This record gives sequence, structure tokens and C-alpha cells, in this order.
Amino acid sequence: MLQPHPHICLVGGGFGGLYTALRLGQFPWTSQLTPKITLIDQNDHFLFSPLLYEYVTGEMQSWEIAPSFVELLGDTPIQFQKAQVTGFDLAKQEIHLAGQSNLSYDFLVLSTGGQTPLDLAMGVKEYALPFRSLSDAHNLGEKLKSLEASSLNKIRVAIVGGGYSGVELACKLADRLGERGRIRLIERGKTILTSSNQFNRETAQKALDKRHIWVDTETVVESVTAETISLRFKEKLDILPVELVLWTVGTKVPDLITSLELEKTPHTHKLKVNQFLQVENKQNIFALGDIVSTPEAVPSNAQVALQQADYCAWNVWATLTDKPLLPFRYLPLGEMLTLGIDEATLSGLGVNLEGTLGHLTRRLVYLYRLPTLKHQMTVGLHWLTKPLLEQF
Repeated sequence: MLQPHPHICLVGGGFGGLYTALRLGQFPWTSQLTPKITLIDQNDHFLFSPLLYEYVTGEMQSWEIAPSFVELLGDTPIQFQKAQVTGFDLAKQEIHLAGQSNLSYDFLVLSTGGQTPLDLAMGVKEYALPFRSLSDAHNLGEKLKSLEASSLNKIRVAIVGGGYSGVELACKLADRLGERGRIRLIERGKTILTSSNQFNRETAQKALDKRHIWVDTETVVESVTAETISLRFKEKLDILPVELVLWTVGTKVPDLITSLELEKTPHTHKLKVNQFLQVENKQNIFALGDIVSTPEAVPSNAQVALQQADYCAWNVWATLTDKPLLPFRYLPLGEMLTLGIDEATLSGLGVNLEGTLGHLTRRLVYLYRLPTLKHQMTVGLHWLTKPLLEQF
């Protein structure tokens, strides 16, 4: 029998974990059933990853895109615990934390997010930079500063992966490096943005062409060294000099999740969840985001995690209050890409926008999506006053 004041633990403070926690804190709990809600993450900050590209170009500061959990949760009943989760005891319902006491839970929400696989070609782990976290963006920024301060006439950058992240990075770096930049985008498929719609794909291609970014399709990376990248196009192998290689290919489930004795999909090792986002055969364990396989296939992006968070929070609350659970239904609302400084493309709900108007609309949409009203107001006010302050 469930004890009063059950403990809900959420592992991972990305879009899935943080937004589920915030929603749980807003439900009308009874005084006897008010749960203890704990969000656990190894970082002290949340990352609004769609705006990470603006950090590289200096358009935004870290506090705008990566506010601290303490700040975000200060006016909520949610407790934040900075810790590295090392494992789980599902039988005892305990979470193992590095250097800290085990944490007991009644309900567990898993939303650790995925990782960038760096073992897909020789030398990638040693010499290429991923682009997923704030520390990744900081490392990239430091590398760029060093290259910009050098005597090099040309700064050659290879970006592996012609998906959203690769295309957005290519345009941002081209704008930052200007005439010194020599950007190459490498994609093993026949086209960039294979899962995107025609309008956004064509707009992105125009943005790449405008910035003189080389696009190598049907090209496979054989190896990476400190100074070169080896590319195979059909039967031809080219070894090209580079100053920087960025790796944006793929997403893998973290070892923390794959080691769990729970039902997973073959090959991807994602957790199988039912229509209510409950892990198979575990009614008190929910999971969402990049680490799950849902009954109906959905994209791996922030929009999906945000929508899943609402359903996940409701279904945890419904389970505790004997209310009906809601089956998750993904509603595609369109997609947006930043295509350089002050440019973007947006397509969804019958609307297609590009250029400056696309950029402004994308900013407003993401402002609305920031996790708390307080942070929305702080960032929004900064965006409004920044042009005025820069004049003085």
C-alpha cells in the first residue's frame, strides 16, 4: 500500500525531466497525498538546447539558455539534488548516487537524454568535438577563440552530420568566422535534413549556398586526426586538412539506462514504454525523451520531450489519485532552424517563414517555451533592452 506523501524522483533535468517536475508541482494535491518531488541531475543548470547555437556566436549568454535549477525551482515545491546517478536497485526502489546516500523512491521518472556516439570512426573520440551540452559549446568557443587569434588565413572546419544540428552549426560558424571560414558539411545520405519538409530543406540549402559552405553528400568519414579528416565518396578516398572537426551524428542511450534490467528494443537499446509512458511491466516507472521507444514512432527532438512531459506528469498524478491515464499522442507543430545570425526558417501549421521574420518568430516561440514565467520575463526584458544598451 502506498504511503502518505510518496516520493517522486526524476532522473535527468532536460526538457523531459524538468518540465515533468514543474507540471507535477502545479497539480492540486490533497494534504494527505502531497508528494515529495526530487529532480536529480549531475549538472547544476538546465539547458535550453535549441538556443545553444546562439551561445557560440555570442548572440546569447549562458544565463539566458542555461539557468540554474536552484533559480528555476526556487518558487516551487520541487527539490533539486545535484548528483551523478551510478545505478538503480529496482527491487528495493533505490537510486544509487556517487558519493551520496542511496535515494528511495515510490515513483521514478527517467529522462536522462541521449549521448553523441563518438566511436563511429577512427579518431573521432580523440580529435572531434561533440555539440550537445553547454560544456561542449564552451569547448568549441575556446577552440574558435584560439583559431581566430592565430595567424591562419583560413580556418577550415568540418561538420559531420547533415541533420538539424549540423546545418544550424554550419550557418552560425560561417557567420562568426566570416571570410576566414572554410566550412564543410558532411552527410552520408543523399541529401541534408532528410526528415525535414521541403520548404525548410530548400531554405536551408539556400542559406548554405549563400555562405559558400561545401556540402558533401553520400560521403562517409573514415578517420579523423589532429590535422586531417579522411572522407570516402563511393570508391574515392580524400584526406583533407582541417583545423576543427565537429561531430553531430547520432544519439545513443547512456550506459546507465542500457544496464537496467528492463525491456528494451533491439539494436537501439531504448526502453520500451506503453502508451502512458510507463516502462513495460513497471507501473511506477515512467520514461520519456531520447531514451524511450513508444508504441508509435516519434522524432527525437525537444518538441516531443516537451509534449511527453505534460502526459507523463498527468499520468503520475493520475496513478496516485485514481484518475484515468491519458495515452500519449504526439502533435507535430512544425519545425524551426536557425540559419545564421538573425536568420531562421520556420514551417508548421500552414505557415512558412524565413529570413529575419523567421528569426523573430523563432525567438518568440522559444521565449514562450522557456521553463518558468520568471525566466521568460527576465530573458524577454533583456532581449528588448539589449539593442538600446548597445547604442551607449
